[in-house]
Amino acid sequence: MNKTGLRRGKSQSSGRGAGAKKGGADTRQRGVGAGPAGAKPTPAALAREAARILAAEADPAVAQQTRTYFKGHENIRAFGVRTPRLRAIIADLYTEVRGNWRLRDAVGFADVCLARRELEMRGVGVEILGRFAKEFEACLLHRVQRWLSAGYLDNWAIVDSAAGTVVAPLVRRFPELVPELTGWSASRNLWIRRMSVVPLVPFARHGEHLDEAYGVVERLLGDAEDLMHKATGWLLREAGKTDAARLERFLLRHGPAIPRTTLRYAIERFSSAQRKRLLAATR
Repeated sequence: MNKTGLRRGKSQSSGRGAGAKKGGADTRQRGVGAGPAGAKPTPAALAREAARILAAEADPAVAQQTRTYFKGHENIRAFGVRTPRLRAIIADLYTEVRGNWRLRDAVGFADVCLARRELEMRGVGVEILGRFAKEFEACLLHRVQRWLSAGYLDNWAIVDSAAGTVVAPLVRRFPELVPELTGWSASRNLWIRRMSVVPLVPFARHGEHLDEAYGVVERLLGDAEDLMHKATGWLLREAGKTDAARLERFLLRHGPAIPRTTLRYAIERFSSAQRKRLLAATR
């Protein structure tokens, strides 16, 4: 899949150290929460601090580059923070709350960050929440659904980030959630449908939940959205890593019903000869 500005990107590090800010200031000497020394920062206070740091790191050129990963009609806002720097900021913010926060604090922080429009702020909220995976509760899936419905997860980059950082670990902890998750494939909301697919990718890669993976792809074969064609193709490709024969049977069985983008993604790891044969056999 394409790279994003949330977790990785083509930009190189600006050269500033993990604790440095523009002008040489040190982000580790922040006094987050504006309370007494050692006080636990509130989710709202940490979110304000995150926004301040990201704004100080803003680079219009990087923001413009970030927007090129999305379609022109998408209203993507970005501070323009290079990926290595963003990772360092996330690490510093987590240091402020490690050992002090519980899951409810991290969820509250994500609520505040996701309500913002900037891609980096939303990414920070998701990534910090992901650090609390050992405390995840099954009801968190409903919170994710509410974020999707509210438009807080409204582009492929933040959906995929939340899928890998929050939903996949949640499903790992509570596998009984898989049927509910895949049921989201019937939603009219594009991003809810995409979330029904992408969290299964790391499982399919290791031969897990393959029945559910093929089932959700089959239900989505008629989806008109290109982003869904890419997501289902990605899932099929990963499913084929441990059982290529099953993937080939699926492709031949559904033939012309499979969008060509989905098919091309799915067969990427086959040999050139196999790809040509499958492209011809599924027309």
